Amino acid sequence: MSWEKIVRKVSPYVPGEQPKDKNIIKLNTNECPYPPAPGVRKLLENLKYEDMRLYPDPEASVLVEALSKYYKVPKDQIFVGVGSDDVLSMAYLTFFNSDKPILFPDITYSFYDVWAELYKVPYERIPLDKNFKIRFEDYYEKNHPNGGVIIANPNAPVGIYEPVDKLEQVVKNNPNSVVIIDEAYIDFGGESALPLIGKYDNVLVVQTFSKSRAMAGMRIGYAFGSKKLIKYMQDAKFSFNSYTMNRPSLELGVAAIEDDEYFKETCAKIIATRERVKKELSELGFTFPDSKSNFIFAKHNTVSGEEFFLELKKAGIYVRHWNADRISDYLRITIGTDEEMDKLIEFLRKYLAG
Repeated sequence: MSWEKIVRKVSPYVPGEQPKDKNIIKLNTNECPYPPAPGVRKLLENLKYEDMRLYPDPEASVLVEALSKYYKVPKDQIFVGVGSDDVLSMAYLTFFNSDKPILFPDITYSFYDVWAELYKVPYERIPLDKNFKIRFEDYYEKNHPNGGVIIANPNAPVGIYEPVDKLEQVVKNNPNSVVIIDEAYIDFGGESALPLIGKYDNVLVVQTFSKSRAMAGMRIGYAFGSKKLIKYMQDAKFSFNSYTMNRPSLELGVAAIEDDEYFKETCAKIIATRERVKKELSELGFTFPDSKSNFIFAKHNTVSGEEFFLELKKAGIYVRHWNADRISDYLRITIGTDEEMDKLIEFLRKYLAG
């Protein structure tokens, strides 16, 4: 058909499987195994349904104010969106408009190249080293002219965290492009690059409520940057959709921020479970990068990743697996509750014992 010649054709991002069976152990999408803060539930039970007839605040003021207070960042340096995916997509649309390619690792969040294809942004995947670590000098403008850089820290799916000073060198060495630091997993073991926004006007730091704040279903993401950077994003957003955040998400997001004790306790529990599971996986013959996220990227020395993936699925345990270069023998295993992880380890132990 002639009209198909002008269709924007892309290969879409493929999210982790969302099984309908609630009895399975779901360790494939990096969701938090614990519920949101108690204040979120209390507020949810008392939301005024009659208010749903009204449009939400296009400025998302209550959420921006709460984020400003918590992170001690001026309100005009904060952008919010429908999950960090929405925030990152808007950042692509706003900042990545050069004829030069944007740069990101060859093994990273698989949405990065999808957005580039969607917006027709040229891009290059920069290989990680043999230990899945970023070679930061590969991202310097003098070594690799570019139209922008995006780096996840900790990087997914490998889970490796890099110190802020290394990220700062990337920002410093790219004065003519915007550097995005995607910190979806930063709360599980690392220092945020947030202080960089006070030193450079070309860095955007993006975070989310989906992981550490247990609100993936509410779709809340946010970004910090210079006043100029955020103004450009706001202009693009209001040219696209004025009402991106729904009313419940705004109010419930504030409730999640206000319960800082619960937030920190939840992160601490996940970190403790992760460290314990690392030891148990090592004893079973698995190797993995040192994860500082809420997942472990593990490979066994005798059993293929695909075999484990399929056998675990038969047993009702879902993990993530990619048939891709360099990582086909690895499984990305989300950290669940201690009980869920015990069942995973028990299955692996029995399977390996034959």
